[in-house]
Amino acid sequence: MKKAIVLTGITTTGTPHLGNYVGAIRPAIEASKDQHVKPFYFLADYHALIKCHEPERVKRSSLEVAATWLALGLDTDNAVFYRQSDIPEIMELTWLLTCVTAKGLMNRAHAYKAAVAENEQGGESDPDKGITMGLFSYPVLMAADILMFNADKVPVGRDQVQHIEMARDIAGRFNHIFGQHFTLPEAVLDEKGATLLGLDGRKMSKSYDNTIPLFEPENRLKKLINKIKTNSLEPGEPKDSETCTLFSLYKSFATSAEVEEIRQKYAEGIGWGEMKRILFEYINEQIAPARSKYDELMAKPDHIEEQLQEGAKKARAISTPFLQELRQAVGISRISA
Repeated sequence: MKKAIVLTGITTTGTPHLGNYVGAIRPAIEASKDQHVKPFYFLADYHALIKCHEPERVKRSSLEVAATWLALGLDTDNAVFYRQSDIPEIMELTWLLTCVTAKGLMNRAHAYKAAVAENEQGGESDPDKGITMGLFSYPVLMAADILMFNADKVPVGRDQVQHIEMARDIAGRFNHIFGQHFTLPEAVLDEKGATLLGLDGRKMSKSYDNTIPLFEPENRLKKLINKIKTNSLEPGEPKDSETCTLFSLYKSFATSAEVEEIRQKYAEGIGWGEMKRILFEYINEQIAPARSKYDELMAKPDHIEEQLQEGAKKARAISTPFLQELRQAVGISRISA
């Protein structure tokens, strides 16, 4: 029986934080061990260039992201773990898909429309000011990432569903013109996926500069947790656990029984200092083993590169012959044998 292909991309523009871990990395690591599926995970470094023009940041992020996933136990025997830029067939496929993609479809992309709206609201005479072709057409690159390996399912957040729909549209158009080559991918939404709150109580995000990096040293992790905003209620005064950032973080790591125990302590008026101590100790204990592996891996970038190259070999064993098939389909081939 053919295994379902599940594909996930990780943009390389920052340091993985607790929100990334709980919302995306942890469930993906578990999924990498599912022998009933064939998971593909890739560092989306070409996507990073759309908004980030800092070479060292992209390079550093690629190292940190790869080290994070490996330290947390990604099953590279079952999963294909590679860097997008190591698969040149993806870029060639991007062009083949671009040539069948309607500009009107790209005009409707949420990111492009938001950028235009921002220009118009700012009184710009040119609604496209500052918008690169990378931003405008990156749904085609995303489609190429997915279609290169004929992914059946793509786990995404709700804001990314449109891109999967676009990939389906583009694949359908190509199939209509050149014959059946692509599987139409399906978006997989995790409605139960956790969204962590950051230091300021808003969603944890690099955009808000309120993140807690996943593998911060112990003393730094403690300082960051102590900086988390709370209200002015004194110890002994009952507190609302459901609106508390500290509780939100704890709940994302603890068992149901442990969560209920802490919820009761909130009702009894636990002090903020005590709750921050409990949260720090719990998270630190959970991530300490992986942090140790992460530090070892960061000191051995050659080993990380070997893992990525091994993944690229697996990926290209699929992408190289498939691209040749697609070239033949569109009429790009040798005139004679």
